[in-house]
Amino acid sequence: MVATKSAAVSTPILAVQNLKVWYGAAQALFDVSLNVGHGELVVLQGLNGAGKSTLLQAIMGLSPRILGVISYENNSISSWEPHRRAQAGLGYVAEDRRLFTGLTVQENLRVAARGDVDANEARVLALFPALKTMLRRVSSQMSGGEQQMLAIARTLMTSPRLLLLDEPCEGISPVLVESIVDALLLLRAQGMPMLVAEQNNLLADRADRVITLVAGQLSP
Repeated sequence: MVATKSAAVSTPILAVQNLKVWYGAAQALFDVSLNVGHGELVVLQGLNGAGKSTLLQAIMGLSPRILGVISYENNSISSWEPHRRAQAGLGYVAEDRRLFTGLTVQENLRVAARGDVDANEARVLALFPALKTMLRRVSSQMSGGEQQMLAIARTLMTSPRLLLLDEPCEGISPVLVESIVDALLLLRAQGMPMLVAEQNNLLADRADRVITLVAGQLSP
């Protein structure tokens, strides 16, 4: 099911066409097509196991076997390696966060930074002010919500032009959920396009479009 609040941009920043994904002999996605327009917040909904994470991983080139076309900024990236997709501006925040747990908050922010590191750091700390007081804290000593803020902030340090977020508000305290939602909505207001997988409806009501996956297929 696709719920529309505003018309999709005619030349999307991301377009996925007839995407199929397998893990071994098991097919996980079946002819999934979607797009994300410039400045759009698109929410991908579905229960656990519906294929949301699989879809985001496929867009990033992290799935073992894929058929279909993935276009980013009018270029086919289906054959690109994951690092090339990231370098081109795809920013991915995985559900498991993938932080360097032995590094401090500031070291995590700077480890993959691109462009003006100091300016980017100031920007992400303004977006997540709670991190300002934790710059010297080892990330393994942070709460789940604090780690999620750091994971998003670290991805923003790479100066992405499109964000893919997998369950950014799942399993964390309500106070930090509110901070993360506010930050994502501010990014959207600043023009950052986002594709966000979620099942808790925190962003769906404020999304430009909501796309529902059921058992690896788009819900009609």
